[in-house]
Formats: sequence, structure tokens, C-alpha cells
Amino acid sequence: MSPAAVARGLALAVLLVLSPAGATRQARRPNVVLILTDDQDVCLGGMTPLKKTNALIAQMGITFLNAYVPSALCCPSRASILTGKYPHNHHVVNNTLEGNCSSKLWQKIQEPYTFPALLKTMCGYQTFFAGKYLNEYGAEDAGGVGHVPPGWSFWYALEKNSKYYNYTLSVNGKARRHGENYSVDYLTDVLANMSLDFLEYKSNFEPFFMMISTPAPHSPWTAAPQYTKSFQNVSAPRNSNFNIHGKNKHWLIRQAKTPMTNSSIQFLDDAYRKRWQTLLSVDDLVEKLVKKLELNGELDNTYIFYTSDNGYHTGQFSLPIDKRQLYEFDIKVPLLVRGPGIKPNQTNKMLVANIDLGPTILDIAGYDLNKTQMDGMSLLPLLRGDKNVTWRSDFLVEYQGEGYNGSDPTCPGLGPGVTHCFPDCVCEDSYNNTYACVRTLSTSWDLQYCEFDDREVFVEVYNLTADPHQINNIAKTIDQEILEKMNYRLMMLQSCSGATCRTPGVFDPGYRFDPRLMFSNHGVRARRFSARSL
Repeated sequence: MSPAAVARGLALAVLLVLSPAGATRQARRPNVVLILTDDQDVCLGGMTPLKKTNALIAQMGITFLNAYVPSALCCPSRASILTGKYPHNHHVVNNTLEGNCSSKLWQKIQEPYTFPALLKTMCGYQTFFAGKYLNEYGAEDAGGVGHVPPGWSFWYALEKNSKYYNYTLSVNGKARRHGENYSVDYLTDVLANMSLDFLEYKSNFEPFFMMISTPAPHSPWTAAPQYTKSFQNVSAPRNSNFNIHGKNKHWLIRQAKTPMTNSSIQFLDDAYRKRWQTLLSVDDLVEKLVKKLELNGELDNTYIFYTSDNGYHTGQFSLPIDKRQLYEFDIKVPLLVRGPGIKPNQTNKMLVANIDLGPTILDIAGYDLNKTQMDGMSLLPLLRGDKNVTWRSDFLVEYQGEGYNGSDPTCPGLGPGVTHCFPDCVCEDSYNNTYACVRTLSTSWDLQYCEFDDREVFVEVYNLTADPHQINNIAKTIDQEILEKMNYRLMMLQSCSGATCRTPGVFDPGYRFDPRLMFSNHGVRARRFSARSL
């Protein structure tokens, strides 16, 4: 081919890229940013310190008032975000390699089909990740930091669990060590700067997806120097389930010492205050990101999601600090969204879960959700404000307790199987803290039904309309028919996959209940509970 022909071909290519039709086509493909915090509650005031985030995302878009996670622990919850699946379908059950957290099996079976992988390979998005991925990411037995999951164009992932200083990042598969110099090492700020660099130097001819996963407000709660004096008069909320005995609850809750010691209360108050301090740097990150998008002229064509991997508790039912439990304070999270077509200052009361994030983002990108095996639903109709949307009235919560065969040497009286114990021998988890729940929110019921997989086959049921802080377990007094229906619904959800996870709930008009099916084999243990025997 002659040089003149080559020149004409190049000129034509440039004209095609820069043509109004090409520009319009690109403009119709929105960008997406997902900001994920670590252990940020919503029930106990976790959004209060985030004034900028509330102004820039919530007030400019929509706040989901009933957003939940299907497992109140980091790694299972993050796996649900990435896959759009319940834990029984992605098989990540806790924060260990043995629990499938960033294991070789996870890498082989699930990672190729995460929503970022589909965005990159099927939708042509450039994808950027920065921050905490999964708790065991970087483990030598799972490929170390050299492993870069499929689907990421730019990869800046934290090795293992959240830290603020003295950590290692995988920079596209190469280890980069950081120290303890605030100006260059404070992780939340490092993530902000990496995100701004990406927005500065990325391609302008492809839509982009960014996932920014901050360490805050996870322990060790190390605030930036300028924020260490903030909130000096703040303490953990003293609501009605604070520092009370968890009567009629699972034995793990009942073992907590009530009232808590003064030292335990001081510890959790300090933790609460420090958590808020760390979130101020997240607030700064959000502000910088929004300003950069606006400067680039991309803000109006970008969806920004803000959420957390799980909630948290500080003294509820005399449990000092942690997550993992079935109650609202641990399973409910913030979810704020702004973007094209979303009206400002909205709230939405629909029951949504983090398994919906993947389907939503793929839907935004124009991907056919029928080609996925995801359990969640696209939030896009809710974001657009569509009328007469058919939505779920329940979802599944499931958790497999962590514990060890031996006793905790500091608390031998508790016997084997407990873990995450405090000095006064109050333990936050045990191997038989294994449960599954149906969380229902319909026009007639605000209900939670839970079964434990232990010798007692313990059941907890809460009517959150009458008892929003879940103090009174009504398993022994609730109507027998409702108990049976909830038991059957739980069995169905525990064995669901894809579309079967989105069938009508117990209180939906389309629900059908046949008690005889309770004795059939549904792939999970079938149990029939009598209110009189609980």
C-alpha cells in the first residue's frame, strides 16, 4: 500500500473516532464508580461524619433506606458484590483461605465471571481497582500479589486485610511496599491520588469503571493526623439494645456479660470515635473524585455508588465491637447513588442487597443480564424512577461461624469452638454461630426469621415494626402458619440459584405454599418447626 493510501486510511480512522455519531455513541455509555468502605454501619450513625459525601452523592441522587448484605462479614460480602451471588452460590463462607476467601478455587471458578470481568471483556470498559480486594488476597498459597484477577485493566490491590500504614500493594502484579509517612503512605489518600491519576491519564475513547475500596472505618482505626482530634465528645449511641442482656437469643449472644465493664465501654467508645475520624479521609476522597469528574466534563455521564461491605456493632446486646451477627446493625449498610437520569434528594424504601450491584452495573453498561447466573436484580428501574416496578419482598442472609477445635487459652471455661474473644471472655463468634435468615419487608410485614445450625436448632424471629431494635424474640408466640411458611421459604432460598432467588416471598400475592413440600428433599435440610417446641 502506498504512503498516500496509508495516510488516507489513518485520516478516515481519525474522522470516524471524532465524528459526532461516534461521540454520541460513546456518550450513551455511562461511566461507573463504586466506592466501597470497610465495616461502615448505617444503623448507628455511620454516615454522620460524611458531610461532603451526603452533599455530593445523597443530595444529588438517591439514598436506599433498606440496603442489606447477605453475609455480615468482609470476604463473603465482597464476593457477593463481585459475583452478584449469595454465599451458597459463590462458596466464600468466611475470611480464610479454607473458607474460599481469594483461594485458588475462587480464582478458577468465580473470578472469570465477576461483573468487572464481563464489563471489560464483553462491554469494552476500561476497569480500575484500588484498595482492599478480599481478605486473603496476596496469600502465597493463592498466587501472592502476582495474581491479578481477570477483568482489571489497572490493578492496585492491598495485600490481605485493611491497614493504613506499613502495607504492600499489588501494582498490576508487582509488589510495592509502603511505610508510615503520612504524605505518601496513608492508604485512603494513596487510593484517592491513584484514582485521580487514572482519571487524568485514562483513554477518552472507552467508558470506564472504577472500584475504590477504602480501609476505613475498619480497625486499626488510624486517622489521618489532621483528624485525630475530631469528635472528641462523640461516643457510641446508647440506644435501647445497648448494654443489655440478649435474652431469648442464641447462646453466643447470651454469653455476653451484662452490664459491660467500664473498660469495655471506654474501649468501644474510643473505637466508635476513631472510626468516625478515619471516615473523614473517605469524605475527602469523595470530594476530590467528584471535582475531578466535573473538571473532566464526565460527572453528568457517571454513576457513583457508595456503600459498605457490612455493618457493625458497638455494645449492642453487650457485644463490644464486631460484625457477623444477624441483626440489623450488622447486615444493613449505606447505599447512595447519583448519576444520569437520577433525580436529586430521593429516598427509596425497596429491599435491596449488595448482590444487586453487579446486575445493576452490567445493566447500565447494556449487557444482557439473562446471560449471567447472578442471583441479584438490577436497580436501574428504581434509579430511573420507573413506575409499577415489580420488586422483591425478601432476601436471604447466611453465615457460617468461625471457630477452632481447641479452647481459647485465655477463656478455657467457654470450651472449644469460640473465637474473637475479648479479655473479659466475651466472644464474638463460634463454629455454631452458623445461621440462615429470611429478611422480609412487605406492605404488611417487616419481619426477620432465622434458624441456627446447632444442636438446639435455635430459631429467632423479630417483628421490626413493633421491635425495631430486635430485643424480643417472638419465635414462641408467632402464628404457627407464618412460622411454617417462613421455614419453607428459607429452605427454598438456601437452595436457590439465579432466577429462583427472585421468586415471590411469603407475603407476595403470587406466593404459593404447600405444607407437604416441607417434607420433600430440596437439597437442604428440611425442618418443620412448632412454636410450642421452641
